[in-house]
Amino acid sequence: MKLAISSSDGKFDTQFSARFGRCDYFIFIDTETRAWEAKPNPAAGARGGAGPQAVQFLTSNGVEATITGRYGPNAFSAIQAAGIQAFEADSGTPEELLDKFLAGELKQVNASTGPSLHH
Repeated sequence: MKLAISSSDGKFDTQFSARFGRCDYFIFIDTETRAWEAKPNPAAGARGGAGPQAVQFLTSNGVEATITGRYGPNAFSAIQAAGIQAFEADSGTPEELLDKFLAGELKQVNASTGPSLHH
């Protein structure tokens, strides 16, 4: 399965980013091999609609599940429409979150987990 975790610096061993649509990077992980790569989030600087744009980016990269700190309503609607599983975390590095994901220790969310935030 291909998993995406929001990140502020694109590193596997530093604290993940609680932001979804406007995170600076996504860490893409193959859950079977643990191979990973970081890619800049093209929606990070969007004037509006960052969540749905981030979901389009994840979809184009074959993502089946994502982990972040909060999902706004527009982002979550796009996630549902794309058929991506959404998981929520409070803290951890992408490496730690991968372990928790594989162990079934993360909460899967079925609705947005925060208000829409526009900058």
